[in-house]
Amino acid sequence: MAEPWLSGTLGEYHAVVRAVLHGLQQAQEDIEEWTDDLVDEELWLRPSELAPVGFQLRHIAGSIDRLLTYARGEQLSAEQLATLKSEAAPGASRGDLMTLVEQTFAQAAAQVRGTDPATLTEARGVGRKALPTTVGGLLIHSTEHTQRHVGQLIVTVRVLRAAR
Repeated sequence: MAEPWLSGTLGEYHAVVRAVLHGLQQAQEDIEEWTDDLVDEELWLRPSELAPVGFQLRHIAGSIDRLLTYARGEQLSAEQLATLKSEAAPGASRGDLMTLVEQTFAQAAAQVRGTDPATLTEARGVGRKALPTTVGGLLIHSTEHTQRHVGQLIVTVRVLRAAR
């Protein structure tokens, strides 16, 4: 099956919006494929000092949420900041983490689909220092950052599988 960007889908969307949607779709497909045989205990192992798969899943969901909050022109809530601090806390099950990822990707896709292409160049600030970027920059970075962590997740899963 072709990767989402080669599927010929989402042609009704602006190229930037379409690329972000395809990137998120690819990331979700990769996450599902690479975690489908993991047991809950494996999610929190740190083979060769790699970040645990459970952390990667929480961080992917949390970072998408945070980046898209900034894209809406909002600041992070106290709850989002607390979530950020707890991403590495072990214990969540694969089912719980996959539900979190699925919900996050669905919410992200809805927001990205609803983005008016005319707003892509609108200025946005990130963090307390309001570091400069744009709506489009935040949308694109949400997929770049996600793909980076999916790659790390895949490496960790490969090491875990090799150790079985």
